[in-house]
Amino acid sequence: MLLSMTGYGRVSQSFRDKTILVEIRSLNSKFTDLRLKIPSNYREKDTELRKITLERLERGKIDMLIEVKSVAGGDGFGLNKPLFRRYYEELSALAGELKIDKGDIIQTILRIQNVVSSEEDTIDEEEWAEVLKVLDKATRQLTDYRRTEGKAMEDDMRVRVNNILGYLAGIDPFEKDRIPILRQRLHQNLEEHLGKDKIDESRFEQEILFYLEKMDITEEKVRLEQHCKYYLEEMSAKTSQGRKLSFISQEIGREINTLGAKAYSSDIQRLVVGMKDELEKIKEQVANLV
Repeated sequence: MLLSMTGYGRVSQSFRDKTILVEIRSLNSKFTDLRLKIPSNYREKDTELRKITLERLERGKIDMLIEVKSVAGGDGFGLNKPLFRRYYEELSALAGELKIDKGDIIQTILRIQNVVSSEEDTIDEEEWAEVLKVLDKATRQLTDYRRTEGKAMEDDMRVRVNNILGYLAGIDPFEKDRIPILRQRLHQNLEEHLGKDKIDESRFEQEILFYLEKMDITEEKVRLEQHCKYYLEEMSAKTSQGRKLSFISQEIGREINTLGAKAYSSDIQRLVVGMKDELEKIKEQVANLV
């Protein structure tokens, strides 16, 4: 089962006089990167939230928002009146002393740290348990999204791997003609440069054998077919992962490149170019897998 790194989950649920919202987005990323936006009084739970989220989502660039809001709109905030008065008196006196306009002094004081503070510095354990339930639903929703995307990617990659196997099967008809064509071309070149009477046929046959060894692509064809079949099998595995498929695709690429280097045939080269095109599209898909 393949999972895409791209996903989205959003769950909102009522609890007492509050609404708990968990929203998670994940995108393609070479490394795991989790960014959390949580209420200030939930900061002590930051490590636990990260651990839970990363265990379930594994990989990708993940943005997670958790909001706990009061239905009445109060949101548990209050004004620190003694601190507000002190700032007001000090700033007003300073403005009068320097003979400058007070301006919007109230708004300025409200922006100062601790003047407006949360009345709920501790987390209600029942509320925390409910937050975890909502988080669980959101991660499941995101995983379902990833699974749907992964299935579409798997279907596409299966087609492309089978296309590579099709190109591979198409090599056989051209492979038989390579040796006679090479023999004729080499013999013709020798006749043009040395003359027909000066050609050492025994040495010529030795050179042909040398080229035959360089041109033999039997092993590459066998390995390429094995890698492609392994790739198809791995996509069906329950524990399939993008990294493993990426390694296999690299091995497929090596065999395709060697086939091209040893082809000595324009017809086979065209088939190799087709294989490379399919492989590049496979690699683009693999890069977005968990």
